[in-house]
Amino acid sequence: MPAQASGPVLRHVRVVVVGAGFSGIGAAIRLRQAGVRDVLLLEKGPQLGGTWRDNTYPGCACDVPSTLYSYSFTPDTAWSRLFAGQREIHAYLRTTAERHGLGRDVLRCGVGVLGARWDPAAGRWRLETSDGAYSAEVLVLATGPWHVPRRLDVPGIEGFDGPVLHTAEWDDGVELAGRRVTVVGSGASAVQVVPAIQSRAATVRLFQRTAQWVLPKPDLALPPALNRSLDRLPGARSAMRSGQYALQEGFGYAFRHPHLARVLEAGARAHLRLAVRDRRLRQALTPDYRLGCKRLLTSSTFYPALARPHVRLHPTAVTAVRGNEVIGADGTAAPTDVLITATGFRVGELPLSRSLYGPDGRSLHEAWGGEPKAYLGTSVSGFPNLFLLLGPNLLGGSTSAITVLEAQLAYLTAALARLDEGGHRALEVRPGVQAAYNAAVQEALDGTVYNSGGCTSYYFSPSGRNTFAWPWSTGHLVRRLSRFDPASYAWREPAATPSQTESPVPTRSERP
Repeated sequence: MPAQASGPVLRHVRVVVVGAGFSGIGAAIRLRQAGVRDVLLLEKGPQLGGTWRDNTYPGCACDVPSTLYSYSFTPDTAWSRLFAGQREIHAYLRTTAERHGLGRDVLRCGVGVLGARWDPAAGRWRLETSDGAYSAEVLVLATGPWHVPRRLDVPGIEGFDGPVLHTAEWDDGVELAGRRVTVVGSGASAVQVVPAIQSRAATVRLFQRTAQWVLPKPDLALPPALNRSLDRLPGARSAMRSGQYALQEGFGYAFRHPHLARVLEAGARAHLRLAVRDRRLRQALTPDYRLGCKRLLTSSTFYPALARPHVRLHPTAVTAVRGNEVIGADGTAAPTDVLITATGFRVGELPLSRSLYGPDGRSLHEAWGGEPKAYLGTSVSGFPNLFLLLGPNLLGGSTSAITVLEAQLAYLTAALARLDEGGHRALEVRPGVQAAYNAAVQEALDGTVYNSGGCTSYYFSPSGRNTFAWPWSTGHLVRRLSRFDPASYAWREPAATPSQTESPVPTRSERP
């Protein structure tokens, strides 16, 4: 969207939220509960769900306990397992949206945002979408870091003889039974998909560029009787959530004090030793960096799957594809009928960053210069009335993203309440405040396992700056976001009367 583009704005709304995954659904609900009724949630996909709609590969599940990986304002869900699978989580999101009244007057699926530009004169965001033009006083980006698939980019892959599947773009119509399957990648999706498909495939070959730390996953079934008991006992679900939070924070404490990670490493090595008897295979699966330096993985089925006779590990990167063979850096040639790329996401690439323009005409991508930065992972200097959810340097390898999200939503509603109280047109975090905050974050990260663990990960930008991890406890983050400080922001004068070219956003039934 060109910076100078302009034109009649057809529909106006107070707050536009982009993306209807966990973040966007939570934002719409919390804003409406706070009294902001004029909210529009735009989703480019055919239905809500975000990453839990898109990732339908076999074995897809959450690696955070379900009671913690759910909204605190909708806690009474009878989860079937301690760690819910993709279908159950997606159903939870649909049910939650319906339960909180996110009907067609709020949620618009099949509407992609093509670009946005801040209009200084009107004090509003001008949006171009696949459904026409909108304007909004406040823009909330809830597109999430797990959105843009990272492709396997090696010579010859375009000429591969069979199907190529990315785990985030799974095709259930591709038959795996009796076929030679090659999986590239050894992260979270590979750890889940390999055990789930190995019983069907004739052979499975896994190309592993880097060994991962894997702890056992206590994925227990939660029988209906237990769920009924939790519903009858006052505070039982809350107590379970608190216990799970405390356990996750224990991992985080070890990540902030790397010498303590050795205790977890001993447990991971024991898990590997019990599951894999072959010494050479164990050596290939043993990482050479500190636990927590990369995302911590949990699985009780991954190692046993690799020990099966028809499953083979290739501890090498993939360098090419020739016909129906996948070629490794060590010269391995793996005959393949179906190629599965479990290569993750471009976590540092925020969707819309290249087509979202501030008042000076620069895009968000240009302002960041390849290194996403925000104040409290939420506000960006130079971009008024813009809020990011699960933005830079807010997450890590230990806590639930939903805990972080809900803290941000409390901050968002406090910011909008302040706008209303003062009759201001806009707020924008001061450049010095953002710079000082990010300098403190980077200094604190130096002592954590994320930066000093001896590995490379998606936590880092191409220039080597950690743009993903939060260096302190989750409790500290929640406390920071619970205090909205007006002095950290520059405030603009009251909004002008809306242009005659603008009109409220009608419901679908009202539109031609």
